[in-house]
Amino acid sequence: MDGSPSTPIEAVAQWLDGYHAKVMAEEAQALALLEQGDRDGHARHMRAKATLLADIDKAAKPVLEPLPGERRFKTAHRLVRFSESARTALKLGSIFYMSALLYPADHKKGEPDDLAVFIETLKSDGPA
Repeated sequence: MDGSPSTPIEAVAQWLDGYHAKVMAEEAQALALLEQGDRDGHARHMRAKATLLADIDKAAKPVLEPLPGERRFKTAHRLVRFSESARTALKLGSIFYMSALLYPADHKKGEPDDLAVFIETLKSDGPA
């Protein structure tokens, strides 16, 4: 097996896994810089995290195309919700809000974030 997806939903999940990794890399860099006392660097990477999330709905459109109608609509709708939250954080300029993106209020360290949970849900819902 070459690792390429065999179904449209696997392709979406694989793409989202990669996108999620980029988002988490920005967040990790932001946190590392904050630990070093670099508040400007922290803010810059939190903005990059939020910008990636703000664009996820548009970036995913071509990847979602092969999904059947309702599955595509529901997946796109969830991605729009991630995007809207991020756009709000960027509009407000709130680094705190940007840092909280993807995490519910009751999130505990070590638990998956909301995007990771969504990706796992896509994978477990079966082929599309």
